Amino acid sequence: MSPRNNIPALARIALTGRRRALDWLYRLAVLAILAPLTTGCETEKHERFRQYNDEGIHLYQQGDYASARDHFELALPLEPKDASVLYNLGQCNDRLNQTARAEDYYKQCLQANANHPECRHALALLMYRTGRNAEADQMIQEWLNNEPALGAAYAEDGWRLRQAGQFQPAVGRFQQALHYDPKNVRAMTELGQIYEEHEHPELALSMYTLALQQNAQQPALKERINLLMAKGVRKPLPD
Repeated sequence: MSPRNNIPALARIALTGRRRALDWLYRLAVLAILAPLTTGCETEKHERFRQYNDEGIHLYQQGDYASARDHFELALPLEPKDASVLYNLGQCNDRLNQTARAEDYYKQCLQANANHPECRHALALLMYRTGRNAEADQMIQEWLNNEPALGAAYAEDGWRLRQAGQFQPAVGRFQQALHYDPKNVRAMTELGQIYEEHEHPELALSMYTLALQQNAQQPALKERINLLMAKGVRKPLPD
């Protein structure tokens, strides 16, 4: 075969190679375009989720539970497994006396995050309120058995014992909660209440003050501290 006869074949090979190169360049260009678009969509989705959720929280704080629920319901499809939104929906329905729906959302929340302490407590309260004390106690005990090093679980069991009038065991549980989680506001507050009820106001003031240091957004606790101090109560001196 003469060199001339080879030219078309070489040209076809070169053309095919060029097309492949252009094809790869096109694919890379498409990927480069799609990546920012996907990021943009995700950013927009997150922003809409944040807006719905924030507005829902604002409305809830204003006492407009129905409108708050509407906003959380708009947020949920954007993040279907978000434990906070599921809990917020449970709270709204609870406030609106939609007990069955509230319980369903609480359980969905715990499926998304089994260690959501506020949701555990809300569900326990709902069960007690509907006459299912044994079921609530079992749920709390199972949580503690499953999470033996979780401060929140000890705090919840301490609350259970306190409701049953078992104050010494309750104090022990709250102290265990603080052992595993020294910043557990719930345990500090509950201990303070027990101390106050049993006429140890100086210890109560100490616990309340520690709790307020961890979370300053507690107006009821601030009021309690001010009332104790107005009575002349002072924190105990260190040993």
